[in-house]
Amino acid sequence: MLVSDLMTSPVVMVGLDDALGDVREIFEQAHLRHVLVVDEGRLVGVISERDVLIRLSPYVNSNMYTTRDLATLNMRVHQAVTRHPHSLHRNAQAIDAVRLFQFHRIGCIPVLDDEGVPVGIVTRGDLIRHFEAICATLCACVPPGRGAR
Repeated sequence: MLVSDLMTSPVVMVGLDDALGDVREIFEQAHLRHVLVVDEGRLVGVISERDVLIRLSPYVNSNMYTTRDLATLNMRVHQAVTRHPHSLHRNAQAIDAVRLFQFHRIGCIPVLDDEGVPVGIVTRGDLIRHFEAICATLCACVPPGRGAR
């Protein structure tokens, strides 16, 4: 199985100069936890929902905000991005993604084409969904009464 069989595509991308407030809206509207950061179409990093929330003032959505709190919405992606993320080519084996997740503290893996352009993203959730499908297929082949005990 290839990484391209696991990945979510198309992938959401932002630029280094985009505002964190805009990225926060992407996370909220698209129900995502990671977006890829590109510069001139090439991957330069990953920004997670957690990266954004750590930098935004907790008072932004309350009645107690100040001008300084609102200014955090104008911080730029380049101030929060994780640069040089682990990535895989779309023709890499799925086990390569499993090993990256197993041995590194990462939440996603950008998937790139031959030119280094992002074509997808693999998350732990993607792996779990595929594992579930494999298990369901295997269980359908097991005669009744021979499943989990």
